[in-house]
Amino acid sequence: MKQAAYPKNEIDRIIALADFNLDYTNLADTFNDLTKLAAKVTGSPISMVNLIDNYTVWTISNYGMAVEQTPREDSVCQYTILEKEEFKVNDLAIDPNFNDAPFVTGADHLRFYHGIPLTVKEHNLGALCVLDRKEKELSAEKIEMLKIIADEVVNRLKTIQYIESLRYKVYETKQAQNKVAHDIRGPIAGIMGLADIISQQGKNNNLDEVLEFIRMIYKGGKSVLELADDILSEDKKVKAEVKKGEEMLLKLKDRFGQLYTPQARTKNIELKIEVLNAADEIKIPQPKLMQIAGNLISNAIKFTPRFGNVTVTLDVQGASEHEKTLHIIVKDTGAGITKADIDKLLNDNSESTEGTEGETGYGFGLTLVKHLVKGLNGTFNIISEENNGSQFQVAIPFSL
Repeated sequence: MKQAAYPKNEIDRIIALADFNLDYTNLADTFNDLTKLAAKVTGSPISMVNLIDNYTVWTISNYGMAVEQTPREDSVCQYTILEKEEFKVNDLAIDPNFNDAPFVTGADHLRFYHGIPLTVKEHNLGALCVLDRKEKELSAEKIEMLKIIADEVVNRLKTIQYIESLRYKVYETKQAQNKVAHDIRGPIAGIMGLADIISQQGKNNNLDEVLEFIRMIYKGGKSVLELADDILSEDKKVKAEVKKGEEMLLKLKDRFGQLYTPQARTKNIELKIEVLNAADEIKIPQPKLMQIAGNLISNAIKFTPRFGNVTVTLDVQGASEHEKTLHIIVKDTGAGITKADIDKLLNDNSESTEGTEGETGYGFGLTLVKHLVKGLNGTFNIISEENNGSQFQVAIPFSL
């Protein structure tokens, strides 16, 4: 298997991509008009918007050719993200990097490729590319239009990121309202109760002025309590819009199956995904969970030999009613890892290695997992013995 290409700033690049919190399987409607436009203005039958993580090229939108993912080492776009402006191949069939690729020798019979990197700051997160089944050359005018479309793809990615950031801030604000409402309910209810008692005593003692004053306190306290109820009522509406914890875990299970079963099948590996316990809500960004678990699953498939097994477990635990922990465990029947290599992995000193069938290793997958888990105040651990498989454990706390 050919070695993949990757930039010198790869770890920073994939962290930048991860920080977008994208669900690669749910973006087509946002970009389909742009892929179609790219194909039409360049006179190409096929176009794609691809985002590239450390293992996989994710096709988030395509025109003329149905594809969802490609191993990074088998893609052309892996070379596009090495460039500042563009990457082109007029005839894939005579290029030594691609002449034996399935999309060249197989039924797709691709020949022409032209890609524009999708650049955010200094990081190329992916590529907008057009392809054809015949050799061709794009004019300078068409290349310029392709670059303009690529800029619009980047603008939309930034807009998605901005909207998600605002949504999260709104969610945090609602959580703050919830806390304030709960915090003031107890004291105000106590004041009202006390005022009611004093009011009854005052009535017995005919203390008219004191009675009127206490009535005012009671009415004021009652108004504040009603305000708190309104805040709680609004918060309940927001909560109703949040997917239940079990629904979220089941959705993740389905997504993992859809995304990584194809990779497992190429090696006849049985991929099993199970959900144990769930909470009413799981207040962890779902795209982060997909990135964390996805990298671990890809890594496990990579280092598990043919006819092996990879098991993914999603489980919520917690002794407290309001404090829970989501556990993600990915277990494989691969070659295992020595204690020395585990120490290197956990201390970011590991080097890239090849999988059981020469799959390219970038040395960044577990580093990215550590980065994401740390950002969620979680923990990451590896349990393994040489020749006895590995178990990757992630624990992420959250509050209800």
